Amino acid sequence: MYVCICNAVTDGEIREAVHGGANSMDALGEQLGVATCCGRCSSCARKVMHDAFGELMMQTEAAA
Repeated sequence: MYVCICNAVTDGEIREAVHGGANSMDALGEQLGVATCCGRCSSCARKVMHDAFGELMMQTEAAA
């Protein structure tokens, strides 16, 4: 689903960026342009980012 309409960024792209090392909204903004125009997507983008952090933690725990 599209999270940032202004920059055509999807939730999948946000998850990929987090899995690739993006660890803040600033990093997502620099990498994908999320929340750099109107800002309406910032709360949804933040939720997707936190969900992706959770996925990473589960993967790390499963590998241990």
